[in-house]
Amino acid sequence: MSENHEAAPAQEAGQASAGKVTLTQGRGGIVGVKAGMTQFFDGAGNAVGVTVIDLQPNTVTAVRTKEKHGYCGVQLGVGLKKEKAVSKPEKGQFKTIQKPGFYYVGELRFEDSAKMDGLQVGQEVTAEFLKPGDLVDLVAVSKGKGFQGVMKRYHFGGMNASHGVSVSHRSGGSIGNRADPAKVFKGKKMAGHMGHVQITIQNVRVVNVDLESGILLVHGSVPGPKSGFVVVRKAVKKSGSAKVGGH
Repeated sequence: MSENHEAAPAQEAGQASAGKVTLTQGRGGIVGVKAGMTQFFDGAGNAVGVTVIDLQPNTVTAVRTKEKHGYCGVQLGVGLKKEKAVSKPEKGQFKTIQKPGFYYVGELRFEDSAKMDGLQVGQEVTAEFLKPGDLVDLVAVSKGKGFQGVMKRYHFGGMNASHGVSVSHRSGGSIGNRADPAKVFKGKKMAGHMGHVQITIQNVRVVNVDLESGILLVHGSVPGPKSGFVVVRKAVKKSGSAKVGGH
C-alpha cells in the first residue's frame, strides 16, 4: 500500500537501538492489525468508543532511494508467516533478513529529498512518533459484501409493495431509453460487487498508545474486518476537531 503524500523519514542520533528505528519526521508511518472495538474512559470519566489496533512488529524489508529506484520509500513486512506457508519466491525475497515471509508487505513513500541512509533492511519500526491527542490518517481495505443489489449498494428505495407489483420490489427499475441512445450510460448505478476497496479516513484522534504492549487506541471505527491490516500515518490535513471514521 503505497502513498504519495509528502513525508521524510529520519533517524535521529541515538534513536535506533537493538535494530529498532522510528520514522519521526514528516508523517511517520506504521502498520497495525485491527483487533476490534471497546470503550475507553478518559480523565473526565467519559466513555469513548475506540478501535484497538495491534501494533505487531514492522520489519523493514527494503529501502528505496531516489538514486537507485527513482523515488524514496520504505517497504514494511507485517505478520510473520510459518515457513511451510511460504512460497519459494517469498523465501528468496526475504532471505537477507532471515525471515520466511509476511502476510502484509507494503510501501510508505516519502518526498524525493528524504535522507534514506538512516534506514537499514532488517530494522524494526516502532510507533514512538504517536502520542495521545494526535490526528492520524488510517488506510485499510473495507469489508467485502459480495454481489449486492441496488437497494443495499446505493440505498435505492425499491418499488411499491402494493397490488399489481410482481416479484420486483427490490429491482433497480429502468436503466435507459429505447432506440435513442440505445445503450446504458457508463457509471449507471446497478447491482454489482460491493466492498473490499481501499478506504482512507482522515483526522482520527489517537486516544491512547501503549508501546510496551503494542496497543494503539483510536477514536471511532476503522474500515475492514478484525485481523485486517491498517496503515497509520500522521494526518496530512490537520483540522481543528478530530473526525471519527464510520466504516
